[in-house]
Amino acid sequence: MKSFIILLLGINAASAVTHSLKYFYTGSTGIEGFPQFVAVGIVDGMQIDYFDSVSEKNVLKQSWMEGVRDEKMITNTRKGNQQTFKANVEIGMQRFNQTTGVHTFQLMYGCELGDDGITRGDFQYGYDGADFLSLDKSTLTWTAANQKAVITKLKWDATGADANFQKNYLENTCIEWLKKYVNYGKDTLERKVRPSVSLLQKTPSSPVTCHATGFYPSGVMVFWQKDGQEQHGDVEHGEILQNDDGTFQKSTHLTVTPEEWKNNKYQCVVQLAGIEDDITKVLIESEIQTNFGKTNRGSNDPNTIGLIIGGVIALLVIIAVVGVVIWKKKNKKGFVPASTSDTDSENSGKGIQKI
Repeated sequence: MKSFIILLLGINAASAVTHSLKYFYTGSTGIEGFPQFVAVGIVDGMQIDYFDSVSEKNVLKQSWMEGVRDEKMITNTRKGNQQTFKANVEIGMQRFNQTTGVHTFQLMYGCELGDDGITRGDFQYGYDGADFLSLDKSTLTWTAANQKAVITKLKWDATGADANFQKNYLENTCIEWLKKYVNYGKDTLERKVRPSVSLLQKTPSSPVTCHATGFYPSGVMVFWQKDGQEQHGDVEHGEILQNDDGTFQKSTHLTVTPEEWKNNKYQCVVQLAGIEDDITKVLIESEIQTNFGKTNRGSNDPNTIGLIIGGVIALLVIIAVVGVVIWKKKNKKGFVPASTSDTDSENSGKGIQKI
């Protein structure tokens, strides 16, 4: 069973994927001060809208989304989803013999369009941080992750209508709207921005961090080399995070003694999708920026340490606002495209059922 992780605005680091459209819904109970339903739409790792059960109004997060679709219709659709998710949390608690506590019912679905024209799509439900039910497009059936989900699988498989509906959405409707969104937001979504790269270290004995920030798109590789050979041992890769301005950041940490890196040529290499030239930073004392001791380089540089702090704050805001939990996917499967109406830009209420 796959483990669930905190959603970081749906960021996808796979450079082979050119564009993606994903939606994340969470129904919850027992979380004080948090909406019982949250829905978020994401294009290419960039949040496009937000809805919750407190405001009950869909809010656009990108100016280029203005006028693209019928927002009143989207709001009404999500109000319907809100009631469905409230019911599904209750049903889930009954099936698992739960009467109190914090419980969540999640849905992640969406499509991806590769630069080779190949499309992909997923439609997956989760309960309390674990897989629950997922669509198998090849057989037009639902896969139950546990015995409690078998009840829903049998019900939905009986007619095949739900599987057909979602397969058509993922292969046709979703791809068509993804293309439309990318066309409207191409100045933002298809821009290429080179990263700023810094070498950071907390103390002389701490790992050296290669921090790349401010880049777009998110497809990036940040790795360490020793004497021209890529290092795998003693290297830890961080997640790709999103900055407040929609660009991204990533850190890769190298554990090495000062004696070792002073006697060998270590360098950090950053490769960004869409940009041919690599960016390199050679590990020398003058390049290291830190916050220990008066003699250390870059100790007061707000553009380096500040970026790290800002990234952490941004991450906390994302978690607090979005509050969506999803699972890591090991395998993806593929598909194809077509067209639809304005009211179908997001999966309609009839496509998201009670379990």
